[in-house]
Amino acid sequence: MTRLDFLVRPTVEDDWPQVKALRLEMLADTPLAYLETLDSARDHADDFWRRRAAGGWGEQGINLVAIAADGRWLGTMACRIFDGAVEPYLVGVYVAPAARGAAAGVTDALLTAIEEWASTMASGLLLDVHEDNAAARRAYAKRGFVETGRTIPYPLDPRSRELQMRKSLR
Repeated sequence: MTRLDFLVRPTVEDDWPQVKALRLEMLADTPLAYLETLDSARDHADDFWRRRAAGGWGEQGINLVAIAADGRWLGTMACRIFDGAVEPYLVGVYVAPAARGAAAGVTDALLTAIEEWASTMASGLLLDVHEDNAAARRAYAKRGFVETGRTIPYPLDPRSRELQMRKSLR
């Protein structure tokens, strides 16, 4: 695969149809990577998607998207500072199958932008990844994330766990 021609930018409210379509794609592709089901996401009203898209850039978080020159949405990542958290969390990570791989550059471009934003807030970036998502764990480790040893029950199936990973930003 060769490097793709794409732009990384925050989402805006008018992006809501694409935000919705990409979220449904994400949930269908890798259900255990997210904290909602495809069926529950399909039930959200348009106002929900408008609010989600409008949250592209702010003090408490960002939603970024990679868009190909032909208009295809290639991937997304978000970062949030949750109430009481010391460091921001990387959430909602997805790259479309056709845009995966280091050569395409989508994952690294999105993550670099997230890290730049997060580094203005804290010295590290956290994420939770499902214990059975070996591909994601390898991809995060390759990009400097290490397991912290903290785990939490996976909200959609508390019999399984999510593993916390952290990357130092300074």
